[in-house]
Amino acid sequence: MWTKPYGRTGKNISVIGFGAMRFANPADLDASAVVVRHAHAKGINYFDTAPYYCDDRSEAIMGRAFQTMPRDSFYVSTKCAEADGDALRASLERSLKRLGVDSIDFFHIWCLLRPEQLDERRQKGAIAAAQRARAEGLIKHLVVSSHLNGEDNASVLDSGLFEGITVGYNAINFPFRAKTLETAAKHNLGVATMNPLGGGLIPRNAARLAFLKGPQDKDVVQAALRFNVSQPAITCALVGFANEREVDEAVAAVENFQPYPAEHIERIKGSIGSSFEGFCTGCGYCIPCPVNVEIPKLMDTYNQKILEGTDAAMTDRLKWHWSLSPEVAAACTECGACEDACTQHLPIRERLREIAALANGR
Repeated sequence: MWTKPYGRTGKNISVIGFGAMRFANPADLDASAVVVRHAHAKGINYFDTAPYYCDDRSEAIMGRAFQTMPRDSFYVSTKCAEADGDALRASLERSLKRLGVDSIDFFHIWCLLRPEQLDERRQKGAIAAAQRARAEGLIKHLVVSSHLNGEDNASVLDSGLFEGITVGYNAINFPFRAKTLETAAKHNLGVATMNPLGGGLIPRNAARLAFLKGPQDKDVVQAALRFNVSQPAITCALVGFANEREVDEAVAAVENFQPYPAEHIERIKGSIGSSFEGFCTGCGYCIPCPVNVEIPKLMDTYNQKILEGTDAAMTDRLKWHWSLSPEVAAACTECGACEDACTQHLPIRERLREIAALANGR
């Protein structure tokens, strides 16, 4: 398995990581643990879990698998979203017990959805508690998991608090996170990407996304994984595995693979806007909004309708990715400043009205 250095931590991480949130039957700990061990045997050494994944069974599954895996042959990543320092400590100790390990290699301050949440974690003690745990050896590396846009992630990484970041990044949403990769590279920080397949959007839209494929690629799934791991700033692409077959397919995507040249990556990026009429490229010129509507997030949400053709795709994106309600779009005063600034001349106000209407089922 091809590995990359995780920033300046001194650890080399498999370019395909195990995302432990999609087990086929999480209630069966033993069967699920078999999938983990199979991935380990295939050369995957980075295993990413969290409390509450898989009906709160994911950490227990990983702990079951780790029982027969030499501790120096893998890295474990878990997370905590608590802002309170004592609550974070309790969560960490519970994770250590369930995982059956003495320390967490990569411990994430989890799920930053709004820029002010980092200050909240500082003020209420979560950051200090994590730093104390690191000094005690219970945490090896303190990192962050974020759903913020590129500019906000840049501020998080510029803080100097973290040695790496886990962030959603794929061949569809890359414009929203470009600044994240740029800043991580500047500070020599590790980057693990979640949702490299767009939460299933890429395989579900294989025909429309055929332009992702290069001459070496068997299918768009393989192409999408290679798009991620070919980029120098990305250490590892996390894939959520349900079974051994999916492990084998992801591993095959990077076996004997030479990273795409930069010009191929740029061709793919350039093709997104030209292949999907009206697709927001996430440049961010539409903000700041006078009434603080989070326009880039809402335009990303509308992108899902362009891809999937349904309102349900937008509703799911708002709820599960951005943790937003459709009502937030109703705050738009229709001043038109965003459309004046939009380099793509998108009908932003019309789209915001459409998203707002989802709140009433219209």
